[in-house]
Amino acid sequence: MPDHHLAQVNIALPVEPLTSPRLANFVNALEEINALADAAPGFLWRMQTEDGDATAVRAFDDDRLIVNMSLWTSLDALADYVYRSGHVEIMRRRREWFSPMREAYQALWWLPAGELPTVHDAELRVAHLREHGPSEYAFTFRAPFPAPASAVQPAVDDTWSCRA
Repeated sequence: MPDHHLAQVNIALPVEPLTSPRLANFVNALEEINALADAAPGFLWRMQTEDGDATAVRAFDDDRLIVNMSLWTSLDALADYVYRSGHVEIMRRRREWFSPMREAYQALWWLPAGELPTVHDAELRVAHLREHGPSEYAFTFRAPFPAPASAVQPAVDDTWSCRA
């Protein structure tokens, strides 16, 4: 059993409210895409409300943003789901539904096995990535870091304001 699991968060700014006709194809695909993730090799957990997705979760001090957070056994397992599964079809259409983001909108980090990521933790990781770039604390697919040898984490400013 691995000592660490990979947490991921990504945020998106819809071009219109999720209830708009323009976002209907995205909203209608959520159940299928989430089921695909749930069945993917290496998938461990995803944040969701009683509705079965995370579109109602508010974070990053912006009620317009939607947040996706999940936990995986490895970077390869997550990459296989994101880039080599039916998820790719949704990614290809993201510009139809979401505004481009100027700052980092995704972060990856290692957690000790058995822990779950929190919204507050995700906000800290994205903020750290935006301010400092990729590091062991928060990284990206393009600049990954291996799982740590121990659970020691670097000191960070955790005064980021959030609404959980």
